[in-house]
Amino acid sequence: MALGLAACSVPRAPDPGSAPSSQASRTAPTASGARARNWDEYRLLAARRLAAANPGVTYTEAVPDPLLAIPVLEIELNHDGSIRRISVQRTPTQATDTVQIAIDAVRRAAPYGDVSHLPQPWRYSEVFLFRDDRRFKPRLLDN
Repeated sequence: MALGLAACSVPRAPDPGSAPSSQASRTAPTASGARARNWDEYRLLAARRLAAANPGVTYTEAVPDPLLAIPVLEIELNHDGSIRRISVQRTPTQATDTVQIAIDAVRRAAPYGDVSHLPQPWRYSEVFLFRDDRRFKPRLLDN
């Protein structure tokens, strides 16, 4: 599975939370009320919110091998956690309809919570691990 993900990965810009910043230590609430101290925590809370807001199209079981599709979206947020823009970073070669399923799921879960105290740019990438039944799991939730 790890090899499959590595083969499907796309070059990514450095994570906004990886650069040191005095703002990174401040907290930003998420829509669920939990508080993220940095981008890593924010992304995890956003992935949990994404899954919780889409119970009909997500799964919690182990990720199957092989996966049907692995679309990657870049989600750009406004300061309040609402969606400014969604860009497709990776479109799978098969099951291309999974991209729209992922976009719709991201929109249903919004807003994600205030990001005004996190370092800019206020965007992050989410990887969607789709099974054959077109249900997904955000990669960050694949323990």
